[in-house]
Amino acid sequence: MNLLRLLALAFFSGAAALVAAPAPLVRAHAHNDYEHARPLLDALDHGFASIEADVYLVGGQLLVAHNLKDVKPGRTLEALYLDPLRARATQNGGRVYRGGPTITLLVDVKSEAGATYAALHDSLQAYAAMLTVFRDGVATPGAITVIVSGNRAPAVMAAQPVRFAAMDGRMADLGGPATSALVPWISDNWQKVFAWRWTGPMPEADRVKLQRSVAEAHAQGRRIRFWNTPDRPEAWRVLFDAGVDLINTDNLAGLQAFLLAAPGSAGK
Repeated sequence: MNLLRLLALAFFSGAAALVAAPAPLVRAHAHNDYEHARPLLDALDHGFASIEADVYLVGGQLLVAHNLKDVKPGRTLEALYLDPLRARATQNGGRVYRGGPTITLLVDVKSEAGATYAALHDSLQAYAAMLTVFRDGVATPGAITVIVSGNRAPAVMAAQPVRFAAMDGRMADLGGPATSALVPWISDNWQKVFAWRWTGPMPEADRVKLQRSVAEAHAQGRRIRFWNTPDRPEAWRVLFDAGVDLINTDNLAGLQAFLLAAPGSAGK
């Protein structure tokens, strides 16, 4: 094969890779991502910019599983998420999606808050070059922002001069003292916040509450997300139209198709 053919092959291979790359979707959240056949990779193949992993601290390891009985030694946070994210960011010029937005890794802590966060902090230090880092309350964006949810350690995190993660908030935090650098997200259980159960028209009181919650979060520089919502297009449309920033799904292809058809949903 001569030089011209080699150059042509390299050019067209690169062009094909660019065409095949999915558009990053900043409003797509892969709920319980680790339950897919290819954790992380399936979500990235569908353009998701927010990915959720549940972790337990077992024997000094951060193991990824929904239930403690399902943990397996090889399924660590590092092996399933942090290592492949670092490889991807290195390959793509410092971003998970080349030229794309910072993505979020939501780490939902299922074991005791203090010990698990201490282990997570220690682990994240080794990946600091790709992470959003928080120094004295100031965020320096990276390829990935880690957000701690579930069993959180708010006092510990608030006292740290240097953090490699932020914290997921609840509705009560909208009126609280935590800064958006500590709590950049508000997440809550839809069924604990709203009376509407997705049948018939949404009551006006819930519609107003939803609008106010979104507006208040955005005014404070925070994003907002609800879980325990139906995983179907009609529900996605309600959340999308209300300005909810992150839409949960287990249906990666379905939400990707929905968002690609919706104006203004691709990442910047």
